[in-house]
Amino acid sequence: MSNCAGRLSQPLEWYAALVKPQVFTRDKTIDVGPTQTYIAEAGDGPPILLLHGNPDTHLVWSDVVSSLAASHRCIAPDLPGFGQSRAPADFDCSLENMSRHVAGVLDGLNLSRAHMVAHDVGSTYGLAFATTHPERLLSLTILNGNFFPDYQWHFWARLWRRRGVGELVMAVANRRLFVSEMRKGSPGVTREYAERAYADYGRDTRRMVLRWYRAMGPEVLRGWDERFLRDCAGVPKQVLWGDLDPYVPSSTADRYGVEARHYPDCGHWLMLDRPDEVATHIANHVDAHPAPSA
Repeated sequence: MSNCAGRLSQPLEWYAALVKPQVFTRDKTIDVGPTQTYIAEAGDGPPILLLHGNPDTHLVWSDVVSSLAASHRCIAPDLPGFGQSRAPADFDCSLENMSRHVAGVLDGLNLSRAHMVAHDVGSTYGLAFATTHPERLLSLTILNGNFFPDYQWHFWARLWRRRGVGELVMAVANRRLFVSEMRKGSPGVTREYAERAYADYGRDTRRMVLRWYRAMGPEVLRGWDERFLRDCAGVPKQVLWGDLDPYVPSSTADRYGVEARHYPDCGHWLMLDRPDEVATHIANHVDAHPAPSA
């Protein structure tokens, strides 16, 4: 951010290990379309694909995975341009391509079906995939994310969407501002976690954030929300929502076709506010909807 020309020199593994033991026990990088997609994994059992949001990486799921991995295969990719995943500067941020990307991740792992957990930007990727490939989902868990065309952008998104202004905001958003703003989003965002997220929020990620937000005007979602509700009616869904979210209103939680589970004292990062409860609800939902016997 401030006067930063690129990623910080410390590799992701360095500061992750510094803060807490790494819960992910294996990883790989696979080619998915034009991207090199980094995937961290832990555990064995029913496969669960966990999609993070902005400004996170797969590490946002660490506390949840530490519980889930005892009996589930947890698969946490870094989205294109985030963390250790690489994407071209002209990456296609259309809903169609986001769906193709998620499909490519599953194909690269030789998974015909999986359970999915999606948050924030990861919800847009995940619900685009769900809309076009509902038959590949065993279950779906949605955390604080929007998929509706009448959504009103939050303060930072409005700035990022403006050419020139967004670049300036990214240039002046130094560590102190980044950490302060992130911690306002959820009670469970510790200084340690926010510092860790900042360390991986380099030039490529900031460019991807600007590109994604400029491509994803809410009007782009027009019709996709209806298709999702219609075509995914048979997909077992649950919604877990932190109501103190300053970015997505709590009323959004009740629009996904199922009764949402609200947490009135939690914010945007519910997986950081209540990791054990989130892990329990995911596990129960997954275990209640196993893959059909061959």
